[in-house]
Amino acid sequence: MLKGWHMKSIYYDIFEDLRDRIESGEFPYQSYIPSEAVLVEEYECSHNTLRKALSVLRLHGYVQPIHGKGVLVIYKPDTYARFVLGDIESFAEATARNKLSAYTTVRSFAQIVTDAPVAALTGFAVGDHLYRVERVRHMNGAALIYDINYFLVSAVPGLTPKIVEDSVYRYVEGTLGMQISTSKRTVKVEHVTHDDRRALDLLDYSMVAVVISQTFNSEGIHFETTFSRHRPDFFTFHDTAVRGY
Repeated sequence: MLKGWHMKSIYYDIFEDLRDRIESGEFPYQSYIPSEAVLVEEYECSHNTLRKALSVLRLHGYVQPIHGKGVLVIYKPDTYARFVLGDIESFAEATARNKLSAYTTVRSFAQIVTDAPVAALTGFAVGDHLYRVERVRHMNGAALIYDINYFLVSAVPGLTPKIVEDSVYRYVEGTLGMQISTSKRTVKVEHVTHDDRRALDLLDYSMVAVVISQTFNSEGIHFETTFSRHRPDFFTFHDTAVRGY
């Protein structure tokens, strides 16, 4: 059985463990993972819980059920880091999974009251109290991602520059006990701004990839909007479509 369950559902912990075992090569490409009976015994879970974990593995492109044979591994390692659009994953979790040397620096941290332009930009209501944070994500020695975050103060109380330098999601789930549920995302390409030039090691790139996220907790409260600006040569997001699922 897995140790140290966190605030996510049990099936998701099983999914993450199986994903890590596949990515490490324990279950290599074109091999079959252990049978459902074996995994149910190993994880001490119900068949329904395991099947839900396997369905998430399938949706993320790691496995494919083969009728009469089992569950086949179809994952191959990518040349670039995989940031999965269909998953809610912190920067710390993503870089650890991709085995990257990474750290975060905080450019600015302030509390603001939402006015009409910020409301239109973020989706929060006029009058909401927000933390506005700017962070730079450094990976393998280069400043590659510039995040502009807005967090709802009433939902994420006690936020500090030290916490946002470490991991907001670790604080939210581990300290506050909040369950993060849903994130709506939009991806687009924009011209480089003056702030992009100051924050990132952009080389001669004139465009950045931008991921806009609105994230909700298990009670349906919109607690975060983030604008994540990426240097193009490092930008690669992965998703998997399943026909007729």
